[in-house]
This record gives sequence, C-alpha cells and structure tokens, in this order.
Amino acid sequence: MPQLYESLFILRPSLADEDIPKMLDKVKATVERAGGTVEHLSNWGKRKLAYEIKQEKKGIYVQLNYRGNGAVVAELERLFRLDDAALKYLTVKVEDNKLPPAATEHAKEPEHGGVQ
Repeated sequence: MPQLYESLFILRPSLADEDIPKMLDKVKATVERAGGTVEHLSNWGKRKLAYEIKQEKKGIYVQLNYRGNGAVVAELERLFRLDDAALKYLTVKVEDNKLPPAATEHAKEPEHGGVQ
C-alpha cells in the first residue's frame, strides 16, 4: 500500500489570483504523473510569515495530503525547487492511524499567522 505524505508549501504572495489555481493544478498533475494520488488539497490563503523568505513578508500557504512512494515525493520537491512561485516547502510521512485534521480552522484566518 502506498505511503501517506503531507506537504505544506508556501507560494509567493505576488502570484496573480488566476495563477494560484494553475499552480495547484500543476502540483496535483505532478503527483498523479509520478504515480501518486491526491487525497486532500487545502489553500489556507495569504498569511504573514514568521520571518522574511526571499524578500517576502507574506505567503500563500497550501496543505497537500497524498499517497505514493519516494519517487512521488522526489518529483514534487523537484517541482518546488525549480518553480519560482514556491518560497518554501516541507514534506512529512504521516502514519495512517494519525490522519491530520481538516485544515478548515486554518482557512478562517487568512491574514493571521506567523509568530504572535
């Protein structure tokens, strides 16, 4: 059975509104092309960063849960490294019995975040 992974990535806030869905579609297509399946994709919106990343003070946070193998993770992280729209990313392996809660509570506060 394929392993469950969670990736959290931050996109540049300067992306046009019509470019955000295109980037998310590109991420989903990359996972599926590498042999994985997307289980959940959640756009948390624009939030203040805890510290400046590549001269940006805000970012668009996106959570992605997917199943696949190491090749899927490698291909997705390759996309993040090569695409200028991605500021930062982190991928972790999730145990099946510890599925993450839905990110709906995060989506309610799009302008908050970072260190308080």
